[in-house]
Amino acid sequence: MVDWSQNPAEPMTVNGVALEYACYGPPPSEAPTIILLHEGLGCVGLWRDFPEILSVQTGLGVLAYSRQGYGQSDPVDLPRPLDFMTREAIDVLPHVLDQAGIRRCILFGHSDGATIAAIYAGSVEDHRVRGLILEAPHFFTEEMGLAEIARARETFATTDLKEKMAKYHRDPEGAFRGWCDTWLDPGFEDWNVADVIDYIRVPILVVQGRGDQYGTLAQIEEIETRAYCPVDTAILDCKHAPHLEAPKETLDAVGEYCARLLRIEAAEVVPA
Repeated sequence: MVDWSQNPAEPMTVNGVALEYACYGPPPSEAPTIILLHEGLGCVGLWRDFPEILSVQTGLGVLAYSRQGYGQSDPVDLPRPLDFMTREAIDVLPHVLDQAGIRRCILFGHSDGATIAAIYAGSVEDHRVRGLILEAPHFFTEEMGLAEIARARETFATTDLKEKMAKYHRDPEGAFRGWCDTWLDPGFEDWNVADVIDYIRVPILVVQGRGDQYGTLAQIEEIETRAYCPVDTAILDCKHAPHLEAPKETLDAVGEYCARLLRIEAAEVVPA
């Protein structure tokens, strides 16, 4: 079991891999838990103070962890497989939930993390998962997003971005290459996991910036068109990271969504 603390003494170990994590607010025995799944260059530290504020705003526990190759988690072998997000959802995430003693949870993913959350909810029958918060999700590639990643590759090669990333990532080169080289692999152009949306059966909140440089509103329209479950959307005046660029609006939308889920959970069912 994990040490429910903001500064655990030891990482959690999943499939023999040490994963950095941090916990906030009430433990799973006392309240539902929000599981934070970071973006393609994210980690525990790069959520900044958002997890703690999120816990206070919602009254729920929050667990954030760094995937292999990110933050202070163990490095990853490169190149990553092109289905790395599906593998993370199927092979890693359920073990994280088990180790944390999760009883009821909301998966809150940003960017690649949002895709991982959606894949899990649409592929694994897990009644612990009561809702999804998808922030800037990707279900298929778009030319504008790939162009932005190509620009990021140039920035990494010509600026001090690697040194800046080293403040948060044990292996900044591996973290960047594992993200960039996979997305820009020619074989990744046809990547599409939108079919998982068809199988999601829990309420979804989607948060997206109008100016998102990595994905258009076509990603959100895909959810609204295909979903058989309730979908709420919050389209905000920001770019790719609403929780950092529009924190109040993001927290307001997330807080309302979580409160509604809690009301549904607590409602008494009266027999007809």
